[in-house]
Amino acid sequence: MAWKYPTLFAFLLVAITFAGVSNAGAGSKTEVLPHGLAVRSAPTPYLRMPHLAGGKIPPLLSQTGAFSVTRDLVPDKGLIPYDIVVAFWSDGAVKSRWVAVPNEKIKYSPTGDWTFPRGTVFVKTFELSTDAADPRIKRRLETRLLVCDSGGGVYGAVYKWRPDNSDADLLESSRTEEIPIKAATGEVQRQTWYYPSRADCLTCHNAKTTGVLGVKARQMNRAFTYPSGVTDNELRAWNHLGMFTPTVNDADLARLPTLAAADDVTRSIQDRARSYLDVNCSQCHRPGGTVAYFDARYDTPIEKQDIIEGPVLIDQGIDRPRVISPHDVWRSIAFMRVNTLDDIKMPPIARETIDQNGVSLLRDWILTLPGRQVLDPPAMSPQGGTFDGPIKISLAERELGADIRYTLDGSVPGPTDMRYEKPIELTNPAVVRAKAFKDGFTRSITSQEVFIIGK
Repeated sequence: MAWKYPTLFAFLLVAITFAGVSNAGAGSKTEVLPHGLAVRSAPTPYLRMPHLAGGKIPPLLSQTGAFSVTRDLVPDKGLIPYDIVVAFWSDGAVKSRWVAVPNEKIKYSPTGDWTFPRGTVFVKTFELSTDAADPRIKRRLETRLLVCDSGGGVYGAVYKWRPDNSDADLLESSRTEEIPIKAATGEVQRQTWYYPSRADCLTCHNAKTTGVLGVKARQMNRAFTYPSGVTDNELRAWNHLGMFTPTVNDADLARLPTLAAADDVTRSIQDRARSYLDVNCSQCHRPGGTVAYFDARYDTPIEKQDIIEGPVLIDQGIDRPRVISPHDVWRSIAFMRVNTLDDIKMPPIARETIDQNGVSLLRDWILTLPGRQVLDPPAMSPQGGTFDGPIKISLAERELGADIRYTLDGSVPGPTDMRYEKPIELTNPAVVRAKAFKDGFTRSITSQEVFIIGK
């Protein structure tokens, strides 16, 4: 007889997989192990994925060996669910994570990256809430697999879910899709979702790392509730399965450096901000990485990171720019690049929205750093563009008593340039630049607009 409740059946399969079951005859009972995971059942190396990226990758997610019930995301035997302290920003998506580790040891380190056995496969599914009134309503978008290959590197594969969630299809290249999102007002808006290519995966999972980013001590030293119903520290649970070399001393867990979640008010705002930069920047911003001076890794002492007052290679046209400028969000280039969707955005791929919570965290941290109050750049109205005839330009500064100076030839305004006292009438093309000054304050950065007058 067909099982009438497939979702419940899937849940029971997971519970049985991760809870030790004793079959000692009459009177036997289910034995829930103290560390949340049953005796380790190692999966086949690589699951059903090729040993190298050039091999034949299964065209369907159901053919990869990741799930025993694909529609219901029931992991195959031996896959371990996990989570991390701070997630990489992925346009607000909710992620579910599993890993298939062959019957070999993970090279463990209390700091830095871990090295996983060849044939390890990480599985991550992305879902996006599509109704602001009910966050439980989600659209399943993609599942990504990251494979530790036989050559000592990694490769990725991206599977796009079908509308009915029956299966997911392998993508051969990157793709974008407009996802309808119902706002709290009932209005339907559209959010762009970017499905990365296999080449995109290697932008972050690069050769300057071990290829694996999120799974490390500072991310896994946390509580996790397993399908067995038992909550335990993830490092302790994996250690008691014998997955690490060298083994971990449980007594050391409390002393390990651990990232701080953005909303963890028991940790300092500096810890939380540095954790955010670690997760979203350190895959490239580290020694030997991208062409930049600073090291975003949380394990690096802050005085050696060159983040606060750190020099920058590309100044974005800002005077006295720094990676993070104390008490000055306007001259903090890292903040600028997180808080934009322009070409200078960071991270540069697979980000189509601004992480408003992350931006708020970084802003609040910057403003706690010691320094003088900083003037905002003067607001200019209207914005630049092409106009048929003469126009009047208004400048405004939030700080009362600030002195606005401006130029019309594109030069940087100084304290002796023209003072703004009334709207500026333009009859010819001009580059209007303005800067605010006030005693006791750090001068503003320059605001600029280009105006084309006449056809």
